[in-house]
Amino acid sequence: MAHARTEELRGRTIVITRPAGTGSAFARQVRAHGGLPLLLPGLALRAAADEALAGAQLREALRCDPLLLFTSPAAVRFSAALAPLRTRATVLAVGQGTAAALRRHGLAVQAPTRRQDSEGLLDLPALRDVRGRGVALVGAAGGRGLLQQRLVEGGARLREVQVYRRAAPRLDRRHVEAAAQLPTSARVLFSSAQALANLREGLPAPAWARLCRAVAVASSERLEAAAREAGFGRVRRAASAMIADLLAAAR
Repeated sequence: MAHARTEELRGRTIVITRPAGTGSAFARQVRAHGGLPLLLPGLALRAAADEALAGAQLREALRCDPLLLFTSPAAVRFSAALAPLRTRATVLAVGQGTAAALRRHGLAVQAPTRRQDSEGLLDLPALRDVRGRGVALVGAAGGRGLLQQRLVEGGARLREVQVYRRAAPRLDRRHVEAAAQLPTSARVLFSSAQALANLREGLPAPAWARLCRAVAVASSERLEAAAREAGFGRVRRAASAMIADLLAAAR
């Protein structure tokens, strides 16, 4: 079984588009499955523009709001840099990766197990009746806005705590050359629509065209459609944004 596991990707190039500085654990998993990781960041993560304000808002949410929703592992990491993550609130995570990050800070967490996205989070029992309840959404600006819309429509008293910012990555010549020489057998993993858009805008046209000749692996139906619209002719959909599910779809 161990030998089979190391041969699953058979020397195939796996393009990791996770934010700059966050792809090393993913790369280790790719190597463990016999693949060749290529880091091509689609995002850069930055601290909140006003860290003092973000810290004050986070501490208020931890103290006062009965429901706390963390939208990503990055939201946990940047929050922990602003304030100790201690609360009596019910803590929810958008997926299992975010939940694991919260548990490392000693928090009890509820998270969807099947559909690990906004829709899955909204299906949790804790969010079925939020009328009149204080809900803090901890993350970054941007995204689809579905969580905010559904929570407000449900009557929640929504507090948005933006503890970090998403920005376009700095792609250097090394990134461009790697994309321009990518084999068509490569798999390009996407778990963020913004990362997809940033790479489309940031890569020179020949490098982007070459990237699109590879197989895109998308973490959701929405991303699958976005990848096709962006120019990928071959797209596979993973069961979720978790590393194991993305790599399973990349075989």
